[in-house]
Amino acid sequence: MVDRIADIWGERTPHAADTSWPVRVDQYLTVPEREVDEWVASCCVLCSNGCGKDIAVKDGRMVGARGRAKDRVSRGRLGPKGLFGWQANNAADRLTRPLVREGGNLVESDWETAMSRIVQRSKQVLDESGPLAMGFYTTGQLFAEEYFALMKLARIGLGTPHLDGNTRLCTATAEWALIESFGSDGDPGSYEDIDLCDTLFLVGHNVAETQTVLWARMLDRLRGPDRPRLVVVDPRPTMPAREADVHLAIRNGTNVMLLNALMHEMIRNDWVDHDWVSEHTIGYEGLADIVKEYPPERAAEVCGVEARDISAAAEILGTGERLVSTALQGVYQSNQATAAAVQINNINLLRGMIGQPGCTVFQMNGQPTAENTRETGANGSLPGYRNWQNDDHVQDLAKLFNVDILRVPHWADPTHAMQIFRYAEEGSIKFLWIQCTNPAVTLPELRRIRSILDQDRLFVVAQDAWLTETAALADVVLPAAIWGEKTGCMTNADRTVHLAQRAVDPPGEARADFDIFVDYARRMELEDDHGHPLLPWDDSEDAWREFAQVTAGRLCDQTGITYAKLRNSAGIQWPCNAEHPNGTPRLYADGRFATDPDFCESYGHDLTSGASNESDEYRAHDPAGRALLKGAHYVAPDEGPTTEFPFLLNTGRTAYHFHTRTKTKHAPQLDAAAPDVWVELNADDATKLGIQEGDVVKVSSPRAAIQAPARITGIRPGVVFLPFHYGYWDIDRKQPDGFGRAANELTITKWDPVSKQPIYKTGAVKVEKVTAGNRPAPAPTTTASRPTSDAVPATVGTDADATSRRRAPSRSTR
Repeated sequence: MVDRIADIWGERTPHAADTSWPVRVDQYLTVPEREVDEWVASCCVLCSNGCGKDIAVKDGRMVGARGRAKDRVSRGRLGPKGLFGWQANNAADRLTRPLVREGGNLVESDWETAMSRIVQRSKQVLDESGPLAMGFYTTGQLFAEEYFALMKLARIGLGTPHLDGNTRLCTATAEWALIESFGSDGDPGSYEDIDLCDTLFLVGHNVAETQTVLWARMLDRLRGPDRPRLVVVDPRPTMPAREADVHLAIRNGTNVMLLNALMHEMIRNDWVDHDWVSEHTIGYEGLADIVKEYPPERAAEVCGVEARDISAAAEILGTGERLVSTALQGVYQSNQATAAAVQINNINLLRGMIGQPGCTVFQMNGQPTAENTRETGANGSLPGYRNWQNDDHVQDLAKLFNVDILRVPHWADPTHAMQIFRYAEEGSIKFLWIQCTNPAVTLPELRRIRSILDQDRLFVVAQDAWLTETAALADVVLPAAIWGEKTGCMTNADRTVHLAQRAVDPPGEARADFDIFVDYARRMELEDDHGHPLLPWDDSEDAWREFAQVTAGRLCDQTGITYAKLRNSAGIQWPCNAEHPNGTPRLYADGRFATDPDFCESYGHDLTSGASNESDEYRAHDPAGRALLKGAHYVAPDEGPTTEFPFLLNTGRTAYHFHTRTKTKHAPQLDAAAPDVWVELNADDATKLGIQEGDVVKVSSPRAAIQAPARITGIRPGVVFLPFHYGYWDIDRKQPDGFGRAANELTITKWDPVSKQPIYKTGAVKVEKVTAGNRPAPAPTTTASRPTSDAVPATVGTDADATSRRRAPSRSTR
């Protein structure tokens, strides 16, 4: 029996390239297996990997989970969150009835009262101020059918462009990097490429903690007989960094400088597939002109690494025969996010390593259904990866929805999340509906966000399963069913679609998000131009059928996917249609990309300024189905270290928690593993400041301050790391009074010019010791937070936390 808290990735099953990843079924039950009434097929929703999963049910209640052996994504494996996180469904503090604000306080009510208030205020705002006063901010955890319903009611029914998701905070850059290089969203490869490659390049992607099962897949290759070479770019000593052939622990915000230097070396040494590049790309000469200005010596000085290590990394990338590259928040939430992500695409394109077995780039997602927000148009895009600048695309949508083209907002870019909150701050948005997300903890500069949500002139609806910090500021709170209590489809980062089926009833009066949206649309009498209900469906399967038709002929074509087909599948990768009835493992296998002017999702941007290209300009330089090699010069971050604030702040995740812990806090094993916030400091920096392991320190930025115990690690000098999961809903104080513990008290309000993704990883802070500690920081020792001191026990959590874990023993885990 393996302790899957201490051993996050489980037992190794090594294998060689060109062989299948072996099956290993992971399971956790709170009752003997013989007592399980039924196993219900589903998919994990606690990271973007999308592992197939069965839910154990006894007496109408969840009692466990196991991996699905035939699943193409996970081959039976689950990470700690997948094994234990389902316990949140049984939490005693779930919202079970609607809440409405009376006399300044939230009080229990009923659905008729709550929905009537929402509809009344909606109509009032529409009558007095029009659709531009309505805003919607959603999540990355709903199902495709729910996003589709939300998109139709907001964009088509109400006519507002102000709809975006919290995927803006984590993977908007992934979307735009793919569009800028390949013409459309959608990762080109398959997770099976990891089984085939001979080179791995991980940039700002702590895959060991953000996608634990995907790291297990990589580890099984790294432990196999023909180990891939591994290059890792990360300022922290992550588990992948410890496995790397070359670890480039660069200074925050210098990704573009480093990537340009790597391409400089690849071109200088002629590690370029010139024939493939000439036939299948445009822009090589411009890219080469830019990167020739970035020799390793220049990059080494700016990035804070050795020039010889840059050259060694370039040789690995330039001489491998099958390259898989990945990126996540270390790129997406940093300086020049889209420009950096595009340069990662460029490295694979220079090698001709896209669309072939073992050759791909993964612009990763951070949330389980982030891809669905993009497919359905529930973020800053149009459904089916359509181009809002292309009138034919918009007219196509209007025809599908039986409305006039003028009912589809397309006079400018759909509004991104940061702009939605700015409009609310200025008073032009007067109604804001937030679903299944917690911006009062996750957005930058939290003092400002709290003040926006607390305005009397802004009517806030919060739709959630718990009374979060955001819900506590709302005017109406709607209790939502969560995963396992409803049915719907979800797409992971390698385009695999799963069906997550309802296993148990939601608690009390909680309702599925889909049902809430349909109810609202009917109460608002939202109709198409023929007088038919805009959301005419009886259930989510009806909505799926319509959504699938909306994708017809687009890159994300899912017309061949049905609920019946998904129930018997191991997961299906789109596009799936009559031409590809069993799905498509890799895009662009023929070397033809989605860049045709009549098909592409966008005409692109200037990577530095964010200025949009116009249709005529794009057509004049028609890529004709070729990929775009777009270069970018390095630009230093706006906010860097100063005498007063000498450190760079880096925020991120731990393997044991998801977002603001509303779910994972309720799994005893996960909560015990990382019970409270901590601050990571480099050992030399700590010595200079007189700080030891466990001392309480104050971390201040020009915006605010937080206090937390110090963990002394091997993080690069000059960098401070804070996990962003910890807010205030589970402690006595509802918000900080002087000092908080939420990382985003400190972060800056700034976003990438192309993707509009907030920048969390280049703010300046200072660190001061407050009091001496008498125990280690409450940080895991099994992850990138591993301490440098041998005096810290190699366990997870504190002694009290270990006691908590022993109260909930695992009956069967592997």
